[in-house]
Amino acid sequence: MTPAQWTIAVLPGDGIGPEVVRAAIGVLEDCSNQFGFRVTLIELPFGGNAIDQFGVPLPEQTLTTCLKADVVLLGAVGGPKWDSQPLDRRPEAGLLGLRRALRVYANVRPIQLRDPLRALSPLRLAPDTRVDFEIIRELVGDIYFGEHKVEGQGAGEHATDVATYSVPEIERITRFAFERARRRSRRVTSVDKSNVLATSRLWRRVVSRMGADEKDLTLDHLYVDNASMQIILRPGQFDVVLTSNLFGDILSDEAAALVGSIGMVPSWSAGDGPPLVEPIHGSAPQLVGQDAANPSGTILCISLLLREHFGVPKAAEAIERALDSVLADGIRTADIAELGSTVVGGSRFTAELRSRLQKEIARVKAQSAS
Repeated sequence: MTPAQWTIAVLPGDGIGPEVVRAAIGVLEDCSNQFGFRVTLIELPFGGNAIDQFGVPLPEQTLTTCLKADVVLLGAVGGPKWDSQPLDRRPEAGLLGLRRALRVYANVRPIQLRDPLRALSPLRLAPDTRVDFEIIRELVGDIYFGEHKVEGQGAGEHATDVATYSVPEIERITRFAFERARRRSRRVTSVDKSNVLATSRLWRRVVSRMGADEKDLTLDHLYVDNASMQIILRPGQFDVVLTSNLFGDILSDEAAALVGSIGMVPSWSAGDGPPLVEPIHGSAPQLVGQDAANPSGTILCISLLLREHFGVPKAAEAIERALDSVLADGIRTADIAELGSTVVGGSRFTAELRSRLQKEIARVKAQSAS
């Protein structure tokens, strides 16, 4: 049988992006060698480094290659160096443009507190409380993609950002969230601000109409301020959280605190074109060159990719077991360290994980042979 072959456009980006992407690629290559698939990796300029080289955050060649790839792997973008750029030429504008071009409208952010890190959660969790839910964030609408302008001068200067949603956009992301819920515990919480915002009133009306036809699902609604509080008070109540672009961006960063560090959270963006996988953390320029970045979120992006898109769940499970083994032995990067931990750099952490991954792969193969 001919091995499956996939092409991955690799965008290391800025700050710690190249470090964490390098770690993730090593893990992917380990799995490729052992699980019988092949990957072709094409590294491309993107974000601030693309601005430095080409004057724009998303060069045409980068975009063309991404559109032809099977998947796009992104590290991180941005940094103080490019803060003075006009809004449409900042690194973040390249990311918005990439999402739009790839037609990825649904962002999945798994919020899962891994057992070895329970002590790091800022919450006093009951022993039987599990933090394991998904935030489904609409990705190509809302205020991020509306008109942005600043007018006037002095005391008369004022700024405007326009948020827009259409019925088809809301229907599309709602269908996606409902399907995700069917793979889990069949509960959907839709988050909006319909007591104030017109876009949220439309959002709630459309989601409610669609939910009424889904007899196998449970749907409820929360205002975003209450949802923010409930994520802290009772995180175990959530299964799938459906929300808009802006609210999803904020809530997923808040929820990341529950799992020990923002460096532990991957994301997967799906739609009509090649999917985009990326950790949810930023470029952390203060960590560059210190070997201090936590690569776990990016490595878990590989796990997501293998399970959700490439259909190699055994490889995904092997990665996750290897990660849990490293964490359980107290080997930690600084952001997830606790009393008694062995604090190591990102490269040592990755080496430990890859060593244990080989053992997990051997175990999987032994089980398959028996």
